[in-house]
Amino acid sequence: MRVPLPRPLPLVLSVAMLAGFGWMWTRSGNGHIDANTNCPLDGPSSLTAVLIDATDPISATTMADLKNEFRKTIGQVEPGGYVRIYTLSSAPGELTVMFDGCNPGDGSTVDSWTNNPARRQKKWENAFGDPLNKLPDEIPNAASASQSPIMAGIQKIKLSLFDSSLAKQGSPKRLVVASDMIEHTTIYSQYRSGLDYQKYLNSAADRTYGTSLDGVGITILYIDRAKKPFQTLDHAEFWTHWVQNHHGEFEKLVGLDGLN
Repeated sequence: MRVPLPRPLPLVLSVAMLAGFGWMWTRSGNGHIDANTNCPLDGPSSLTAVLIDATDPISATTMADLKNEFRKTIGQVEPGGYVRIYTLSSAPGELTVMFDGCNPGDGSTVDSWTNNPARRQKKWENAFGDPLNKLPDEIPNAASASQSPIMAGIQKIKLSLFDSSLAKQGSPKRLVVASDMIEHTTIYSQYRSGLDYQKYLNSAADRTYGTSLDGVGITILYIDRAKKPFQTLDHAEFWTHWVQNHHGEFEKLVGLDGLN
């Protein structure tokens, strides 16, 4: 019987080293981010936009609840997800960007073999955690503006973010709107027209500010106004209809505490 010769030790070690290098090479790509954007090298895993309506004052109670809901929203953004925070102004389509960038993930999200958890934790704190924790205290809260062009703001976000090169095929897109949702512009106003959807369709607003929200999930953080000329449930029905007619997914309406 022929006895198999033992495999030379150097060959065994070489195979083991090659396997080890292969494992390290595979894992080294995990958790690496672009130094300028803090996004994954192949782009964001999701897009989240938050639009805060700053065209009317907000009571202290409602603002406190808004801050709580804002932090919940940010807490749901996974490592690799992109966030952009806007405030709405009285000029249609003119938004102020308060923050934009990816969640780089904190130190617990990277491998100590191929990354530096302490360095990643510091980056997360400086570029994502701390700025967004402080941002709610910087939300404008001034006197009423002449217009509240909410539809134009949503259209601008869709065109500038959800249709941008940041959007990967099939990646989740989320829009959170914190507002009383009372659309008020020169071409269409819910103060003048009420909630009759046909009156909206007959106005120039649908053609001017209409946009496809295909693939976008929308949540409304609803600010209640004492002097609005309609009921909250009817208002929610109007906006559900509006989102669905523009091919978006109406996820939920969260009523914020307080009366304004």
